[in-house]
Amino acid sequence: MVERLDKVEAVVVGMGWAGGIVAAELAKAGKDVVGLEKGNHATRSDYIGVKDELRFDNRFEIMQPLKGDTVTSRNEIDETALPVRTMADNQLGTDLGGASVHWAGASYRYWPYEFEIRSQTIDRYGEDKIPEDMNLQDWGITYEELEPYYEKWEDTAGISGEQDPLAPERNKPWPNPPLNETPSLKLFKDATANLGLHPFQIAAGNMSQNYENPDGEKLNACMYCSFCTRAGCDFDAKSDPLATVIPTAMRHDNFELRTRANVRRVLYDEENNEAIGVMYVDETTGEEFEQPADVVVLAAFAFTNNRLLMLSNIGEQYDPETREGLIGRNFNGQHNSAFHGVRGFFENEKFNLYMGAGALGAAVNDYAADNFDHSDLDFIGGGAIELRQYGFAAISSSNNHTREVSNWGADYKAESLKYAYSALQIWYTSIAMSYWHNYLDLDPTYKDEYGDPLLRVTYKFGSNERPIAQFGVDRCHEIMEEMGADIIEDDEIAEEFNHVFSGGHYTGGVVMGDDPETSAVNNYLQMWDVDNLFVVGGSAFPQFGGHHPTPTIGALAYRAAEGVIRFLDEDGGQLATAKSKTMRA
Repeated sequence: MVERLDKVEAVVVGMGWAGGIVAAELAKAGKDVVGLEKGNHATRSDYIGVKDELRFDNRFEIMQPLKGDTVTSRNEIDETALPVRTMADNQLGTDLGGASVHWAGASYRYWPYEFEIRSQTIDRYGEDKIPEDMNLQDWGITYEELEPYYEKWEDTAGISGEQDPLAPERNKPWPNPPLNETPSLKLFKDATANLGLHPFQIAAGNMSQNYENPDGEKLNACMYCSFCTRAGCDFDAKSDPLATVIPTAMRHDNFELRTRANVRRVLYDEENNEAIGVMYVDETTGEEFEQPADVVVLAAFAFTNNRLLMLSNIGEQYDPETREGLIGRNFNGQHNSAFHGVRGFFENEKFNLYMGAGALGAAVNDYAADNFDHSDLDFIGGGAIELRQYGFAAISSSNNHTREVSNWGADYKAESLKYAYSALQIWYTSIAMSYWHNYLDLDPTYKDEYGDPLLRVTYKFGSNERPIAQFGVDRCHEIMEEMGADIIEDDEIAEEFNHVFSGGHYTGGVVMGDDPETSAVNNYLQMWDVDNLFVVGGSAFPQFGGHHPTPTIGALAYRAAEGVIRFLDEDGGQLATAKSKTMRA
């Protein structure tokens, strides 16, 4: 029997960056808030003294297990999708703090062009520049409108950075100076400058010095220990929700956190067209609860936000045959094969590659957004070219060998030792577009342990992906050649996306905009169809920009939090004006 709990002003589903920001802001505003997290209750202290490459990089301990809850994957609409069970292919965050606990820390803002990509592309090149298979659309918000929220997130996260020479001028400096420059980064910067490009130090969620954020949360200076990506921070030096917004929320008596709370439905009153709460299972006891609320905020990973709306019959499911419907439409993201570049092997150079940090790196943005002329190119958009010094551990350092050598034997060992300090990689983080044939829906065959359908991913390359990837590889090759590498190996461009779903930066499906005909939420991430339901996170991205997503997720979450507070204070209503005169029913 389901137990009905006392009503609160807001319930927030998912406690990563998106949910943590919304919960903290609502708690600070005096609202009664319940935060529900499916995973375990993690704390910063859980990661102190834990440097275990096998545990985190190879066994994916702080990723979501895929045995009972995963997605199914296919390329073509007429194929049968199969469940993804291999952790290397589908790395989803789990436990309190979500994926942001294991993020590397790279912190880019998206470009003004990327928020108005359809309008600006048409203005410069004409509508014929947009391929027929592409669902290209503006975000319904401009860079200038979002900039204050970027600033707020950067201050909360304590980002360490320096000004990108090509980026819009900042209203205020980065909260912290950039991380240290290493010999490999200097080599990259010198080479790109020689080529007439504009190098800069990547902004990082790894602290360059001790820092106290505006909420009073304290972070320590990075020790360059190399255990950032796929691991929690050993020194409390990485900006993540466990170090920032979650402890801020928990200092307030009007916020209650419940972990091991698996939300299975949004409770929807169809007659009055409103969300009235959520139903969740306590994974510890198996008990079911209904949590009523004035406002429901879905702030989980993009997959979960989409699936909960579908399971709850909220919004119109996208149909690729008719091209109608919104939920599941414009699925996109920075999949593993979106990182194309080159590896360079140096005979007479050595770099201390065992030290590093997740976002210790340098980049150029000359080939990002529309910073270069696309008139004679067969793609639109762009991305950053990066060199990162993540730092090697014992297992990963054995991968520094050329393709001519197999992955075992005496030659493999000899070459891995030879290039352990002398192999560098640079890549192009290209934009990922949305297409009519890429979408999410519920799988008709496979179910989870509760009998609910799994989410099905239908994804294949569109017209932009291979040309932009090849362009990126060519530019990376030029830079590596200027760096003086003796051997350069270009990444191969796949003919098609692997049937096995792979990656981590996946977005879309509940996209934002100013037209209810092509977007599910407005620019406060409030659903057009259900005023008291906000869907926050990467699920709102109409396209995936040419940079990593976390800062934009954080900025949009701060704007959404502002919207929820306004909604509660102003007694409901839509917070944004629709472009289309015909509102969806």
